This record gives sequence, C-alpha cells and structure tokens, in this order.
Amino acid sequence: MVKIRNFIRLVAIFIRYFILTRIYGMDISRTARISFGAKLDKTNPKGIHIGEETFVASGAIILSHDFCKNKHADTYIGTRCFIGVNAVILCGVSIGDNCVIGAGAIVTKDVPSNCILAGNPARIIREGITTTKFGQLVNNE
Repeated sequence: MVKIRNFIRLVAIFIRYFILTRIYGMDISRTARISFGAKLDKTNPKGIHIGEETFVASGAIILSHDFCKNKHADTYIGTRCFIGVNAVILCGVSIGDNCVIGAGAIVTKDVPSNCILAGNPARIIREGITTTKFGQLVNNE
C-alpha cells in the first residue's frame, strides 16, 4: 500500500512540474519541490525562477506581477532555500542561495545568501547559515 501511495505521489508531482514548466513556462529546477498548497503567480508565469533543491511550503505565495503599479518583474529564489508556510514573496525580489524564509514572512526586498528572514516586512534575523537539501539548516554554532 505504501509503494502505491508513493508512486501516485511521484506521478502527481511530475504532472504538476510538467504543467508549471511546460504549459506556464516557469523556470523551476527539476530538483525543487513545490507544495500543492503553494500559489505561484500565473499572471506573469515566465517571471518565476526557482533554484535547485528548494522547497516552497503550503500556503506560500510567489508573485511576479504588481497590479497596482502595472509592473511585471522576475522573481528569483536561489538554491537550497526553504520558503515557509504562508510566506509571501513580492514581485521583483531576488532571494540568494541557502536562505530560510520564516512562516508568514512578507519579503519586500532582495535577500542576500546564507541568512534567515522572518516578520512583516521580512528582516534578517541570522546570517552566515548553511543549508542542505530543501533548505534544512546545518547546525553551525
């Protein structure tokens, strides 16, 4: 039963990846994982770029357009990042490699590599971190 469930899960992930990359034209690494509850902007889908081994949790929103300013801009997320539950990444933001974005954070400005952000608006709460696959923190005390 577990093997069947895992097979169905992998098929569903493949189908979603195919739809996001081939039909919408998003630039998402094959090794990235996007939760089914995450929302990626389909108004400007070619403006979304997600790096290798990055995980986007459920409820996260990644925008690549701003209706009020009539702006379409590319939004970049680096490699080995973790985007927390209900985080919002605004249009035109670049997030560096090895970053952790806390749950509910609203990212309004570019983020350097190797840091943890949290809050509204998101602020750096820790720098010099290292992450592994899917943005899991390495204990570097």
